[in-house]
Amino acid sequence: MATYDPRMALVVVDVQNDFADPGGSLYVKGGEAIVPRINDETDSAVGAGALVVYTQDWHPPSTPHFAKDGGVWPVHCVHDTPGAAFHADLVVAPGAPVVRKGTLGEDGYSGFTVADPRSGERAATELARLLGERAIERVVIAGLATDYCVKATALDAVSLGFPTTVIGDAVRAVDLEAGDGDRAVVEMRAAGVAVS
Repeated sequence: MATYDPRMALVVVDVQNDFADPGGSLYVKGGEAIVPRINDETDSAVGAGALVVYTQDWHPPSTPHFAKDGGVWPVHCVHDTPGAAFHADLVVAPGAPVVRKGTLGEDGYSGFTVADPRSGERAATELARLLGERAIERVVIAGLATDYCVKATALDAVSLGFPTTVIGDAVRAVDLEAGDGDRAVVEMRAAGVAVS
């Protein structure tokens, strides 16, 4: 478990039913198993006065992000649906901000940025601003999935100058191709992310 202080932020990435529940449309194997671990981290972070932020995919019903509209992913995390809701066992810290991504149909892998799925043009979410307002100096990341949203969020965090740690036993990988999760860990470490 990380040792938190008020200059740290725990970013909990996309622990939503479509990813973390076995019945979800884009279920990440073992996704539900990390929820208690994340809850423990949240308790520790809140107790130390650290900031806790949650990211949440929040897609429209049609988007080039989805296979039915020309993308690569099954329909998932459509706004205001049960699949987009946080996993029932996830303890959301009272008053913690939620950064919703993909709201206009963008690819929303990183908690820090979204990208137009056709042009690739990137735009910032509110996450960096939230961290700046709290004078956050270090970032800790947990959630789903190692090889997509966790990796993208961690890489953006270090590129913005935050010393960043991914909690290895509080993430799970999609592994569309065998070994994707392991390769993501190698890529993150090469970029300067600590993976515990």
